[in-house]
Amino acid sequence: PESATDRLALYLQFFGAQSGDIDLMQIDVIWPGILAEHLVDLRPYLSDEQYNSYFERIVNNNTVDGALVGIPWFTDAGLLYYRTDLLEKYGYDGPPEYWSELEEMAATIQEGERAENPDFWGFVWQGNAYEGLTCDALEWQYSYNGGTIVEPDGTISINNPKAAASFDMAASWVGNISPPGVVSYQEEDARGVWQGGNAAFMRNWPYAFALGNAEDSVIKDKFAVVPLPKGPDPDGQHADTLGGWQMAVSKYSDNVDAAAQVAVCMTSYEAQKIRATQGSMLPTIGDLYSDPDVLEANPFFGQLFDVFAGGAVARPSTVTGDKYNEVSTIYFTEVNKVLTGEQTGQEAVESIEKQLKDLLE
Repeated sequence: PESATDRLALYLQFFGAQSGDIDLMQIDVIWPGILAEHLVDLRPYLSDEQYNSYFERIVNNNTVDGALVGIPWFTDAGLLYYRTDLLEKYGYDGPPEYWSELEEMAATIQEGERAENPDFWGFVWQGNAYEGLTCDALEWQYSYNGGTIVEPDGTISINNPKAAASFDMAASWVGNISPPGVVSYQEEDARGVWQGGNAAFMRNWPYAFALGNAEDSVIKDKFAVVPLPKGPDPDGQHADTLGGWQMAVSKYSDNVDAAAQVAVCMTSYEAQKIRATQGSMLPTIGDLYSDPDVLEANPFFGQLFDVFAGGAVARPSTVTGDKYNEVSTIYFTEVNKVLTGEQTGQEAVESIEKQLKDLLE
């Protein structure tokens, strides 16, 4: 399934039946804690050299009770895509640093472009009630310095005015600079509008970069990417949700050794280099960010290295363990109700806090 939420449900179904039908699987950065008991420890299959080449942060994320249950395959962070030609056309000398600047630019460009294209929108993103909204909303919240829902020490921090204000900000975009239907958008819905030339800005993952520069793309060579905007001063900050996928092997597989060897091969320097140069997939091996071939294909990778070093914000999956899926579902369900106008940001953070206390305490 395209939706990560649906894919996790499918995996849990296979594992519940201890089915040998799946050998090798792609698992999200937030699933090691949820799936660890069903996965093979892949550390013994890796040479020390390959093991030590991966970003330590991701290896730690994928290690549960001393077992490496997923080999880092590609990493990810939310990014702001912007139309360089349209910013120039409307007199802007660079992309927005703050959300308030994005709102103003998006409205101005949208108004101007609508003269010839009634389907044009200022900003597209992911508003559907699914894991992708947890990523988007955590970016808004963290950019306002509103915490990470549940802090690493287990404190439930969601009920604060900054988090509430960030959700209200996003709700104000709907029907104004963002299409009314954005409340049901996933990644590909946003990319469809953007790559059709019908949006000035888009929040998406790095995979959309190579697709946008395909030979048949109407926006080829007309866009760039930067970290997502900051919330208001004095404590606004860039926030890009850490994503990414790992290769894992089911312990119910009839072909554990063969599957593990495929996983090792697919996550190697050589394999990641091919995926980076041909598909803009962000490597989990630090040395590839200074590889001349990779940088020639993806000049923006150099800048992203800094995002992973400092700006990327992790979802609270490690601290909440196998309850993360429920935590995220509570969060994205309540935030989606703010976007659709059913409740305010303040009502949402109070409701999320109450439900998380019932779940976690």
